[in-house]
Amino acid sequence: MESEKLMDKKMVPNKIFGNNGLSVLTPKSENEISEILKSAHNEKKRVSIIGSGTKNGYGGLVEEYDYLLSLANYKGIVEHTVGDMTVTVKPGTTFSELQNYLNQHHQMISIDPNWPNHATIGGIIAANESGPKRLKYGSARDLVIGLRVVYPDGSVIRTGGKVVKNVAGYDMNKLFVGSMGTLGVISEITLKLRPMPKYESLMIISVQENQLEQIRSFVVALQDSMVEPSSIELLNPTLSEKLRNSHTYNLLISFEDVENAVHYQEKWVEEHKPVGASTELLTLQQANEFWENFSSIAPHCLKDEEDSDCIEAVLKIGSKNLSVLSIIEESQRIQEEYHVEIQAHGGVGHGISNLFLKGTETSVKLTISHMRKFMQGKSGYVIIKHLSYQLRCELNVWGEIPSYFFLFKGIKEKIDPHNTLNHKRYIGGI
Repeated sequence: MESEKLMDKKMVPNKIFGNNGLSVLTPKSENEISEILKSAHNEKKRVSIIGSGTKNGYGGLVEEYDYLLSLANYKGIVEHTVGDMTVTVKPGTTFSELQNYLNQHHQMISIDPNWPNHATIGGIIAANESGPKRLKYGSARDLVIGLRVVYPDGSVIRTGGKVVKNVAGYDMNKLFVGSMGTLGVISEITLKLRPMPKYESLMIISVQENQLEQIRSFVVALQDSMVEPSSIELLNPTLSEKLRNSHTYNLLISFEDVENAVHYQEKWVEEHKPVGASTELLTLQQANEFWENFSSIAPHCLKDEEDSDCIEAVLKIGSKNLSVLSIIEESQRIQEEYHVEIQAHGGVGHGISNLFLKGTETSVKLTISHMRKFMQGKSGYVIIKHLSYQLRCELNVWGEIPSYFFLFKGIKEKIDPHNTLNHKRYIGGI
């Protein structure tokens, strides 16, 4: 294949995470992507898709495919309609590259993924990523208004459109967002934008470990009020110590609005904070710097080596929003029991928690098992978002297969009958 060449060494994820390929293909156009997939489909070859590779430890039970299709150099702005507040972009564009371009027009992509300098828009959409500000802005799925997708047989389809008001029929975008590249290669993404906030701040409420119940009462009052924060994120003491050198539970409440509105909401928080709690206010540049540091705490797959005696894993736990408090508290409690370090944060407004584990192979396995048992009966789920290939083969990354799995399987069989794309990368081994 003409597109075959070696990738820059810095762009190649550590091979211990699998999802690699015998040959690396770097297409420069949608037509090249189509030809590659058509050829692989006809020859019954298997293809793994990669952007920058930060998520190579997320799903996947194949160590090496026939081809590794890299979209890292397939990047750039296709179209930006400033007045309509939409942008169309190629999938290999990193989040920071796109955000820096939009900032010149006082617009932004309203999600906050991990490692924005490395994570590509295609990877973010394929994994349906989000961060603490999901509370106000939603996940990646909520921003997509149109896609161009190359099917495994090489055919190209368009879903949605290039305008925000596009509601006729079934929203095909949702079929591909979060599908982990198992149904098609996204070659173009149209996103709705938001204006950059006029002003922003971050209030940090700190309480001791025996005061966590007061945080629960405060959060209920906050959500019942007229205050509209961008995030209500709880950090366990281990993560608070890393980020703020303070071994306390920290509640991050961010505001983005006009300056007067932000100050009004800050005042409400100060007046209603838990008794005995301390607060710190970060404004503008300080708040931006904090979130920049926050976005780089998660493990990723671009490290040169991983210490075999120190395993890293990431758990994504979905639950009812107030259940986040018990999840974060449990993450702190079990560290000594299992001899594992857990840096944890969770959105008390949206119910998504992330636990970053670091320890021996045994301690990490025991911790994952414990958290899954802890979540039984709580109407939630536990997904392993980052783990080495060897351990992913031993543990069930996606948890129990849902009752509607037959729909996923049927769609996969219809679109990709030869399992050409990202075979065994998603739930149930599809």
